[in-house]
Amino acid sequence: MMEIRISSHLKELVPDFKVGIIRYDDIEVGESPQMIRGRLHTFQESLFFDLEDKSVTDVEGIAEWRRIFKLVGTDPNRYRPSVESIFRRIQKQNFLNSIHSAVDLTNFFSMQYEIPMGIYDADKLDGNIEFRVGQTDDEYQGINGRLISMQDKILSSDETGAFGSPYVDSERTAVTVETNYALQIAYLKPSLGNESCEKLMKSLASMFTQVHGGSAESFLVL
Repeated sequence: MMEIRISSHLKELVPDFKVGIIRYDDIEVGESPQMIRGRLHTFQESLFFDLEDKSVTDVEGIAEWRRIFKLVGTDPNRYRPSVESIFRRIQKQNFLNSIHSAVDLTNFFSMQYEIPMGIYDADKLDGNIEFRVGQTDDEYQGINGRLISMQDKILSSDETGAFGSPYVDSERTAVTVETNYALQIAYLKPSLGNESCEKLMKSLASMFTQVHGGSAESFLVL
């Protein structure tokens, strides 16, 4: 069983840092059902109208994550939390397209709860996981096709190296339609109490397994 922890350095910089983890077993990933694609599009339309007279940086969850980025030395005007990037796309009416059921639902959760989220193929993870601040030699090929330097950015790493972040994730651990075991990470709002966070994670796990089958285990890392 892998261990998941937050580095002492990251906790010193951001004492209220916490993440929600969901482990999924025996899931089936495929094309998103019409229900998911419809909800994803409808939700983006609703956000588009909400953001017409509002700055993206005034959204509560985005504002909290911009603060966290600043605390660890990341310039949020240059390297935005992933949820902010999604909201900015929607504000320009450049809506997210369907990728597959696991990514679509993760993006939906991210938008709904205003938090960065990622989902990773657990078979591609190597050993224990640590959340920490990137060093000079931390880098990976991002899902955006670019080589990403992770220096001074929050990241998740396994024994092989960095693989995820509330900024952008890596290609190495990306979920595909071949994935049967997955790890979902929710970078929770520091302002949300632990009990509310636990309920949120159970709700996410329940909705995910309704679509993908399998089983789920959720917990917080504080």
